[in-house]
Amino acid sequence: MRNRLANSSSPYLLQHADNPVDWYEWDAEALEKSRQEDKPIFLSIGYAACHWCHVMAHESFEDAETAKIMNENFINIKVDREERPDIDGIYMDAVVAITGQGGWPLSVFLTPEQVPFYGGTYFPPVPRYNMPSFKDLLLGISDAWRSDRSRLLQSSDQISAYIRRNQSIPGSPSELSREYLDKAALNLAQNYDWEYGGWGKAPKFPQPMAIEFLLRRASRGDEFALEIAEHALLAMAKGGMYDVIGGGFARYSTDDDWLVPHFEKMLYDNAQLASVYLHAHLLTGLDKYRQICEDTLNFVSRELTDPEGGFYSSLDADSEGEEGKYYVWTEGEIRGLINDNSDAQMLLAALGVTTEGNFEGNSIPRRESTDEELARKFDLNSNDIRSRVEKLSSIMLKERERRVRPGTDDKVLTAWNGMMLCAFSEAGRYLGNSDFIEMATRNGSFLLKSLLVENRLMRAWRNGSATHNAYLEDYSALILGLISLFNTDPDPKWFQAAHKLAQDLIQHFNHAADLFYDTRDDHESLLVRPRSIQDNATPSGNALAATALLQLAAYQGDGSMRDRAEKMLGEVQEVMSQYPTAFGQWLCALDLALYPIKEVAIIGDTEDKGTRSFTRALWQKYRPHVISAVSAVRPGNEGPALLHDRPLIDDSPTAYVCEGFVCQQPTTDVAIFEKQLEQ
Repeated sequence: MRNRLANSSSPYLLQHADNPVDWYEWDAEALEKSRQEDKPIFLSIGYAACHWCHVMAHESFEDAETAKIMNENFINIKVDREERPDIDGIYMDAVVAITGQGGWPLSVFLTPEQVPFYGGTYFPPVPRYNMPSFKDLLLGISDAWRSDRSRLLQSSDQISAYIRRNQSIPGSPSELSREYLDKAALNLAQNYDWEYGGWGKAPKFPQPMAIEFLLRRASRGDEFALEIAEHALLAMAKGGMYDVIGGGFARYSTDDDWLVPHFEKMLYDNAQLASVYLHAHLLTGLDKYRQICEDTLNFVSRELTDPEGGFYSSLDADSEGEEGKYYVWTEGEIRGLINDNSDAQMLLAALGVTTEGNFEGNSIPRRESTDEELARKFDLNSNDIRSRVEKLSSIMLKERERRVRPGTDDKVLTAWNGMMLCAFSEAGRYLGNSDFIEMATRNGSFLLKSLLVENRLMRAWRNGSATHNAYLEDYSALILGLISLFNTDPDPKWFQAAHKLAQDLIQHFNHAADLFYDTRDDHESLLVRPRSIQDNATPSGNALAATALLQLAAYQGDGSMRDRAEKMLGEVQEVMSQYPTAFGQWLCALDLALYPIKEVAIIGDTEDKGTRSFTRALWQKYRPHVISAVSAVRPGNEGPALLHDRPLIDDSPTAYVCEGFVCQQPTTDVAIFEKQLEQ
């Protein structure tokens, strides 16, 4: 018999619908039942692509004896962290306070009043790893709840106080200064791993926001920042964590050398990484970076796109019960697939596939040899190597697609879609790729149609239904995605929607101080009203909000939006300089605030040859401090203020460039326009 989760919209919760555990979703019924029966809550939080979530589910939640203990002694609540980041954030803080670390699956014990008193992450079915068995833990907590509750709860006040402290900002507000950007860049340089690339030891995460910050500095001529960024991008691009056969990135690497990934693929990672590889291509001209950007977006188009235009959340790490089985190869498989022996030999050498393998007897493909090395080894023309490897890899991809695929978490999340909307929009206009532009416009239309319900933004969508209140990160990421789309497709409806969402954000997420709450003012009451600050694998809602307000302030000439963003940045700039990998999006926002913004308006029929010449000139380089708008010959008031009162000169497409409240002479000459952009 299926449990209550059978009616859920979440693929993760549906994975647990056949458990013998009497699961509840987080709702009023579950909380009230806990109060009425005076039972503690066991809260289990995870997500669909989480490998260790699957392990604990199989070992414990599918076990009838364990389920019996859970059902008799606890109110058991299952939460999808991707649908409910508010709950996940609150109780992740609790587990970090208790154990010093966090992760998923997240396992937390609460009072009926939602106060946490004990928790951890994965618990094994039998005592191992210096941990008790999950059954013994359940029985011990249940017994203490009945017989010695005061001792059990003696730490709960301290845990709650820690959670509340974690909502505050370390340090004090200060005047914005480039000094903090320089300190952050120095910190990133001093802690960089020049042997393997990236920051820190395994598990190694890709840190796209920190790389983006360095690329912004590189756009102003900082060669050392570019050297660090390129080293990191090339280290990851070799493969392993990057899928050299099908494109796209796994969530993180389990080793220092980026070879063995945690094989799950998340939409947000691929959105951010596609963008930084695109920006690296624009700064360096290297096709390697362009190819990785394109292959990553093609992977998303192929494997993570709903027919209606939304982007799915993730691909699982497991298939057929084994982590990574979908992605690994043996030498024999490749030799059996490639008929020509010389081609097979070259491909095996290119991808580092050997008889011994590099992962549990199999091989994770990666580019072990460069085109030049392969040309020398096999006496080939190096100019032909890349196309040959691509052709042979496409044969491997077709064969791989015949395998049992990893599970897809097919829910659509607004924030993550906003990030991917930025990636497709940027790649479409910078690379002149019409397919990417079409993907972006379809996604933008889908989000405004399906995630805005009666003018209220929602968090998640699946199978035609939108659910859950949107959070600060949803509003902020979608605003930025729509602004990016407006740059690519100059239809004023995109900007209008972004501006309206920003007004709603300011009204409904406001905090008495400067940073916003994560939840709307009419959201359900939780232990605390969360207010996240730190960037993690995804940017914090507040960092995205500061970025969005700065951009909109420039478009609209809105000093109040600019003031709010500057106050937010002033609260955080000291800590971001000390911990740059934890505040990467904040650093990008501070960089935007502290360097002059060029405001560009291009007036002319978008199909006119002259207008297209202006837009090509604008988008031929990476210019992170340019905001722009393109309009028809007679722009109305529906677009941004940047376009107002901008007439044509001599009935020809005309460009206006302004900076720091001063406008240069409008021009109909593309060569003059390009000089104005560089001044």
